[in-house]
Amino acid sequence: MYLRRVIVLLVAWSCAVSGSRAGILAAPGAAERWGIFELALRGPAEGNPFLEVELAAEFSDGERTMRVSGFYDGEDVYRVRFMPDTLGTWSFTTRSNRAELSGIAGSFETTPAAPGNHGPVGVVNRWHFAYADGTPYRPFGTTIYGWAHRPETLQEETLRTLAEAPFNKVRMLLTPQNFGRQVPRPERFPYEGTPPRDWDYTRFNPDFFRHIERRIGDLRDLGIECDLILFHPYGRMWGLDEMGPENDDRLVRYVVARFAAFRNIWWSMANEYDFVRWKQPEDWDRCFQVVQASDPYGRLRSIHNGFQIYNATLPWVTHASIQSGAAVEEAGRAELLRSAFRKPIVYDEVKYEGDIERRWGQLDGREMVHRFWSGKVVGTYVGHGECLTNPESIMWISQGGRLRGESPPRIQFLRTILEDGPAEGIEPIDKWQEPAGMGGRPGRYYLLYFGREKPTSWTFELFKNGIADGMTFTVDVIDTWDMTIERVPGLFTTKKKDAYHFVDAEGRTVSLPGKPGMALRILRVGDTSNDPELEVPIE
Repeated sequence: MYLRRVIVLLVAWSCAVSGSRAGILAAPGAAERWGIFELALRGPAEGNPFLEVELAAEFSDGERTMRVSGFYDGEDVYRVRFMPDTLGTWSFTTRSNRAELSGIAGSFETTPAAPGNHGPVGVVNRWHFAYADGTPYRPFGTTIYGWAHRPETLQEETLRTLAEAPFNKVRMLLTPQNFGRQVPRPERFPYEGTPPRDWDYTRFNPDFFRHIERRIGDLRDLGIECDLILFHPYGRMWGLDEMGPENDDRLVRYVVARFAAFRNIWWSMANEYDFVRWKQPEDWDRCFQVVQASDPYGRLRSIHNGFQIYNATLPWVTHASIQSGAAVEEAGRAELLRSAFRKPIVYDEVKYEGDIERRWGQLDGREMVHRFWSGKVVGTYVGHGECLTNPESIMWISQGGRLRGESPPRIQFLRTILEDGPAEGIEPIDKWQEPAGMGGRPGRYYLLYFGREKPTSWTFELFKNGIADGMTFTVDVIDTWDMTIERVPGLFTTKKKDAYHFVDAEGRTVSLPGKPGMALRILRVGDTSNDPELEVPIE
């Protein structure tokens, strides 16, 4: 098999070099499942290859064929990147409007995924996410808009911070933002030309995109999803928010061709899309459709709002990316968009832990943690941000660096609790009634979050779904701020109270410390439908 593959590649190469500057530069014989196979070709450089040369490749595993767009990477080099998702042999054939790049064929083997490689993330069970191998994925994201456009030393510090942080998703901008006069302008821009606005929108700067893809790869290697924001309103001085539909679409296609094979990539059409004054709603619809048509893998797609929430029920939206502080002040509010859009809800921005003058950056650590719990306990997802002042004037949300806030350790504590929970994800238990802050899996697993309330006791009571007389449960008292979990002595046995509720047969209550931020975890004794680590032995 190996010899046949070498012969095929040599024949393809000999055919391709009929043009003196054409040929295969690289075509590895193997690629990891959900990794990247990259075909590099020497090709024409005259004229404007970004406009005039079309390149794609068809990949087949014998049962299906996928067409993947290639791209020009400068210096006479063309590349096609492909993510194989099945084991075995994949064959490929290139297609191009230039003869020297067309008809190049070969094959490679897909090897098993390495430890930690679970494949790309997709939507499961309507409201939730999982990796391609079935491993549950629960987003715990943070925002670092411009970290990839800052000095190299700061970028490396950001990666070191992320390696120790609780976050498994990062929201970042594709193109630079304006950091202000006190910060030197970025070293790289996506187009050939002269800053601040003298750009040739028909000629990309490959060095810019190589740098971005390097950072996407760094995040992947840390097990972090990259939620890449394609457009934004924060770099008007660069003119990249008003390029016109044709140039916008060309940028999107180029970006998808370069980055779609990275298993950790998500597409966000824009941040605060309704603040980009040069674009109308139909422009965003078109952007979604261009991404969807260009991406052979169907990566996750969203758009982030300012004041006006985009219609996430549209078929090209995979999940809702929401900015709202008010929605997660109470658990009952957080669930409403979930019912309306009937898709996963990610509250990527709920205001930030910070101490700046702007009201969106004035949450203390306790409030950030409270908002995480309020959203997570009813089956939605919540993102983090930080803008605390410091001597270096480097704020996490815009430049990265170091985390300084009090919320990240508590977010890690919550993440550990949820990752020990049901693999299918958390669902609201009785969403239109009280207590609004209860989620879980009926009859098996419950999380009850009291929020800002300061109860001194809780009478054991569960909604009827999944409950029958005589079931037994344990109760854990969780302090979300002090990060403690204490098991309540003894077991609670259910007895029907009325048409909607079951209580403890002996009328038992749970003592609580009368402070905010308390929660309860209630587990069915002997339940084997939960994950093994959740099973509670009968005492």
